Amino acid sequence: MSRIQTYDTTLRDGTQGEGVNLSLQDKLMIANKLDELGFDYIEGGYPLSNPKDKEFFERAAEIEWRHAKIAAFGMTRRCGVTADEDVGMIALRDSQAPVITIVGKTWDLHVHDVLRIDEQENLDMIRDSVSYLRSFDREIVYDAEHFFDGWSANPEFALRTIKAAEEAGAAIVVLCDTNGGSLPDQIVEAVNAAQEVLSVPVGIHCHNDCDVAVANSLAAVSSGAIQVQGTINSIGERCGNADLISVIANLALKRGADVITEDGVRHLTELSRYVYEIANQNFRSGQAFVGSSAFAHKGGMHVHAVNRVARSYEHVEPKSVGNVRRVLISELSGRSNIVAKTTKYKLDHDNELMTRILNRVQDMEAAGYQFEAAEASFELLVKKVSGNYVKQFERIHYRVNVETDDNGDTTTEATIKLIVKGKVEHVVAEGDGPVNALDSALRLALNQAYPGLKEMHLVDYKVRVINSAEGTAARVRVVIESADHDDVWNTVGVSENIIEASWLALVDSVEYKLHKDEGAMEMADEPEPVLETESVASN
Repeated sequence: MSRIQTYDTTLRDGTQGEGVNLSLQDKLMIANKLDELGFDYIEGGYPLSNPKDKEFFERAAEIEWRHAKIAAFGMTRRCGVTADEDVGMIALRDSQAPVITIVGKTWDLHVHDVLRIDEQENLDMIRDSVSYLRSFDREIVYDAEHFFDGWSANPEFALRTIKAAEEAGAAIVVLCDTNGGSLPDQIVEAVNAAQEVLSVPVGIHCHNDCDVAVANSLAAVSSGAIQVQGTINSIGERCGNADLISVIANLALKRGADVITEDGVRHLTELSRYVYEIANQNFRSGQAFVGSSAFAHKGGMHVHAVNRVARSYEHVEPKSVGNVRRVLISELSGRSNIVAKTTKYKLDHDNELMTRILNRVQDMEAAGYQFEAAEASFELLVKKVSGNYVKQFERIHYRVNVETDDNGDTTTEATIKLIVKGKVEHVVAEGDGPVNALDSALRLALNQAYPGLKEMHLVDYKVRVINSAEGTAARVRVVIESADHDDVWNTVGVSENIIEASWLALVDSVEYKLHKDEGAMEMADEPEPVLETESVASN
């Protein structure tokens, strides 16, 4: 398959998604990352819509882009106004963008009932806008808005609109499934119809309202489209746009197409998370190719097979998109999971030890623990079961006191008594709530003996009710995410008492940090073995 152009509209269409707001610096940083990976076009926004987008094009004009062409987006001229008088046309002309994308109406419903003009006026608006901007030696991309709805309702008129754009000088006509309501077979039929009347190539722009935007984009490419428009991570209005991460991975790895750079494909996971971070959004663990769960294996049978033949349960190599394989530990695990997870530690992987670890995991998960999202607690469990655990401190008792005065002001105080390196530490600390007070008191008791704890900080705290039928007496699971200067880890605690559950997770977090600093979480140098043990659990 020849070169398939990637046209990214994260900075324009993506910002129309709920909760997405990018600063000027954010947009420039994302644009630079896309350019670095070899994207062909980067749509920066609509220069007339706001000062930020206008300044983006001013800044972009000063940058020497390695791969990408910067595109400015806008609509056809307004009804009753000539192109050279239309403020939108003038803003696009003055943007200095080498590529200008014009969106025009294709669906006669919009022409008659939204714009309330006749069909000839709509065709004139398309021709005038494209020809005017083309006269300034700009590359014109014509986006045929609602093409698939328009073609379904009135195919003759829909085809006349895209022909008008071609005749006026558009370099490519992009067919837009603006409402996201089309299915792949409809895409193929309409793309073929468009290509029969056009001499210029076609592109595809899909929205994800039926959850098939990627499939629709791939179907269009199979039918001859040479450009795919979309956003990173599918961000965008309503249900989002086609996810260019998945589109690129499928085209490059499954179709052998030339898309972005070879090295860029291997950095798709990095790109996905980079955009999530800048847009201040949570990662989607189940996102195809790049999600943290994309190559995560939980069933014992699966892990056993993957360690023998990776492609038995993986459709591509994780590293081909910059991702990694993960083995999850739960009550569904077999010995294969335990061996795979503990190979990096210097343990004798005898069947008896693996079985004892597995039994302990299953017992604790039956009590409400979950180790998939708390691998630090699992690693401490392995050390305890294998006899390699050294207790860094011992609790004598703790107490948390919460008081509220007549003004409604609340004071929380934690008292902890520990044995630390043979010495009794009895401390009191206040905090913003019981967990923060416990954390402060624990650090106060340990900081002198373990100064490395000053590097550690709590990143996140989550509580989940396990057996909600018990009401306020229900058991709860607390997961704490902690970090230091070079690592992030998660720990878990379970109890009917939320304070005790928090204490257990907090202690595991501190213990993990202390063992890590002492090198007790030392890794073996040898590669992971080919597993020969049979799984004791199915998928």
